[in-house]
Amino acid sequence: MNNESLTLGGIYCPSLINYTRRVSREVRIGDLAMGGNNPIRVQSMTTVDTMDTLGSVEQVIRMVEAGCEYVRITAPSVKEAENLGVIKKELRARGYNVPLIADIHFTPNAAELAARLVEKVRVNPGNYADKKKFQVIEYTDATYQAELDRIRERFTPLVNICKEYGTAMRIGTNHGSLSDRILSRYGDTPLGMVESALEFLRICEDLNYYDVVLSMKASNTQVMVQAYRLLVQKLEEERLQPYPLHLGVTEAGEGEDGRIKSAVGIGTLLEDGLGDTVRVSLTEAPELEAPVAKMLIDRYATRAGHTPIKPICNLPYIPFQYHRRETREVLNLGGHNVPRVVADLSRFEEITYEDLRPVGHIYSPSLDKFHMTDQGADYVYTGSTPITFMLPNGLKEIVDYTVWLEAEQREERFPLYTAVQFETAGSYHPQLNFVQVSLGQLTNDFIETLHNRPDVVLILETENEHAMPEQRKAFIRLMNQGQPVPVIIKRSYEELTDEQVQLYAATDVGGLLIDGFGDGVLLSTQDLSYRSKEEWGYTLEGLNKLAFGILQAARTRMSKTEYISCPSCGRTLFDLQETTAMIRKRTDHLKGVKIGIMGCIVNGPGEMADADYGYVGVGKGKIALYRGQQVIKKSVPEERAVDELIELIKEDGNWNDPVGLE
Repeated sequence: MNNESLTLGGIYCPSLINYTRRVSREVRIGDLAMGGNNPIRVQSMTTVDTMDTLGSVEQVIRMVEAGCEYVRITAPSVKEAENLGVIKKELRARGYNVPLIADIHFTPNAAELAARLVEKVRVNPGNYADKKKFQVIEYTDATYQAELDRIRERFTPLVNICKEYGTAMRIGTNHGSLSDRILSRYGDTPLGMVESALEFLRICEDLNYYDVVLSMKASNTQVMVQAYRLLVQKLEEERLQPYPLHLGVTEAGEGEDGRIKSAVGIGTLLEDGLGDTVRVSLTEAPELEAPVAKMLIDRYATRAGHTPIKPICNLPYIPFQYHRRETREVLNLGGHNVPRVVADLSRFEEITYEDLRPVGHIYSPSLDKFHMTDQGADYVYTGSTPITFMLPNGLKEIVDYTVWLEAEQREERFPLYTAVQFETAGSYHPQLNFVQVSLGQLTNDFIETLHNRPDVVLILETENEHAMPEQRKAFIRLMNQGQPVPVIIKRSYEELTDEQVQLYAATDVGGLLIDGFGDGVLLSTQDLSYRSKEEWGYTLEGLNKLAFGILQAARTRMSKTEYISCPSCGRTLFDLQETTAMIRKRTDHLKGVKIGIMGCIVNGPGEMADADYGYVGVGKGKIALYRGQQVIKKSVPEERAVDELIELIKEDGNWNDPVGLE
């Protein structure tokens, strides 16, 4: 690894400034190798019952044609493992040679059979040969070692079979299914996730088996990113092989939320050159996952050769734990305030009451007053077109400095300066002044001028294709200079599709937020002067929702209900997409409440991680309802389950009726 940086926590990637892919060990999976110098691979998982051979085959074909290079199929018991061979035979007869992966959780005997039939098996160390009863157990070193010896005894036969048959293996840790033993010693931490995998990996290396892929999945994007980083560092620290990484955010959800959350986690790691295969877990048909994964991956095809960024000499934060950068409070920015959202209205020729509706401020002519939604922007940037009417409470306006100089009621607007204007201006707002800067303008002299300016907030922009690392470097420079000025992250996107804007912004901004950087977000696209979705580009409303969505996905500002829903598989006991949509329809006004929706007991309650409430399939037509990780109702008929979930939320005082808007 390149020791360009001196860090408190160690180096976890080839370079923090230059795009360089981590060189991992090559692992052959059937005829398609992963890692090494191979492209980053796309994969997904079937949702059809594994015993439905024809349905599984046809779904696999749809997935392959959508771009999947590997396909995973659940094998919860021996009978499903046996049927993997039948599915594989039918696929080969139809001319499809896609490598198949058996997904194993609690059943070593199913894994040992599947390893003889398919190209790869996935085992979850948290429940493969371990215990999960949510018990705290006191271990001595001797009793802990005895548990490791028991795991070695259970796991060794599978390793030997994989060696004999040339079968690859993924050791896939999930944050929500850490064993009681790991939780008792390491807690619910990224280190616990890493150690859970390393225990199994050390057995593989002792047995001279190296065809291993590793993953550290979590629904919490901060935990997920920290765990992968720590894993890479620990592999190097222990001089283990540089195994390929399978990237994914578990239970990301559906629609825009699922895509944003996936990009925040996966994209942050891809930016630093980590990752050899990607699976995007959406509560949608699996063939819809591959194009999203490919779009995330393709962004890096031409990333090498970007505008150079100067080296980092000191990393003033630990990349394996979340700590928000300490900043001074300026009005309602920085300090302990949540990150703010700035909506860009600067390209509108004239701004009306109706133009504030897309950014969450809705005017009622009959009442002559505004209503602010849960995703109401905190600031609007109007550039050279000041708003001519009184703004609603809770909304503030930013205008260009030259316009501010000539404007009426200057105290009610805040000026935006260029770096040059700021240093030469003769007039400033007494409370809050914005200065737009790029990394190159953050010279020592400029930073020094900010020390005596408690009225300044920076808006940080970049034109570097390697945008997130350049902006990260700017935050690091401010920290190393001891400068606590609040910073709003600005990103502009030109000539991209809606989905590209969505994924790229979630990566660029989310990656910074995960490291504790950023006191606000300002997103813009090529043309915001339209009023219709039919025209090209992302709507103003879409950008506003995207900004709030990124803040929520990065766990830095909760503005809406969060749904932790698994992507479905052959174990699922109800229609996940339909049920998720039904629950969302009735609860999406519950700001900040987290609801886990899991298709089977394998993916709940542990996989719901930090959900407030859980809806888990436990049998055909039967649902278990959870408060946190405690089951409250064990076998609720499916037709009554959503009503009883809402009753549970009401019992806890977390319910409020939705507000109707004019």
